Amino acid sequence: MSISAALVKQLREMTGAGMMDCKAALAETGGDLEAAVDWLRKKGISKADKKAGRTAAEGLIGLATDGLNAVAVEVNSETDFVARNEAFQELVRNIAQVALTTDGDVEAVSAAAYPGTGKSVTDSVRDAIATIGENMTLRRSTKLSVEKGAVATYVHNAVAEGLGKIGVLVAIETEGDAEAARNFGRQVAMHVAATNPLALSETEVDPAAVAREKEIFSDQARQSGKPENIIEKMVEGRLRKFYEEVVLVKQAFVINPDLTVENALKEAEKEIGAPAKIAGFVRYALGEGIERESSDFAAEVAAAAKK
Repeated sequence: MSISAALVKQLREMTGAGMMDCKAALAETGGDLEAAVDWLRKKGISKADKKAGRTAAEGLIGLATDGLNAVAVEVNSETDFVARNEAFQELVRNIAQVALTTDGDVEAVSAAAYPGTGKSVTDSVRDAIATIGENMTLRRSTKLSVEKGAVATYVHNAVAEGLGKIGVLVAIETEGDAEAARNFGRQVAMHVAATNPLALSETEVDPAAVAREKEIFSDQARQSGKPENIIEKMVEGRLRKFYEEVVLVKQAFVINPDLTVENALKEAEKEIGAPAKIAGFVRYALGEGIERESSDFAAEVAAAAKK
């Protein structure tokens, strides 16, 4: 039977699938729109499943906030090209908004309803895989909240509002002015984006990391041939320096290197009008920790040419 262009257009608008796929679906189903939607859905799921094994290390970090709460999500794609796609950006933006309504746990976000679809976030990502044509995944999600104060956000090199390759949340607890707290929190978030601290305070540094540094410092100090009591003091000094480098509140504040972040907070309390505390921070850098596949591009081109 002859399939009209208007029918193909209608199916494209209903499903977001490509023109040729829509035409094939209508041909297979005798022009039945509902059956064609099901045919495309089955085909789309099949495509998505095939792509699910491919490494997705590109994509975007998405942030969302309502003032007292903020979330960071990482949604990965296979290529940076897709990260510049408006449909993908809208997907990440919506997932961040959904995450704001949950406790921030990635499983809770995945199971939550995606806006305007009646489907879960997981199913909506699967649909996007079929439509856009790349493997995608909601990799992680974190939420920070305060009862009073503000949770500030910062996106480094943003590609759109709330979307980029590095995203930071900083929670400031205070009874004082929330807007002043948010302004200072944003400065701290910019600092965190630049310095990537390991922990908020000394007590939160991984004990294994401290033990490893201490062992290295001790071995280096012993090579000097000095007595053990001197070596002990040398190690203590090196550890203090280590904490100054990796602990957020001990670091030199990038906005004003004459102050530590801890001292900058004391200064900011004058504007905030009350005691304030950095209650937590989150820093997401796109693709960190993902083992990327190495590929021989020339071999891939040669293989494609033989098909």
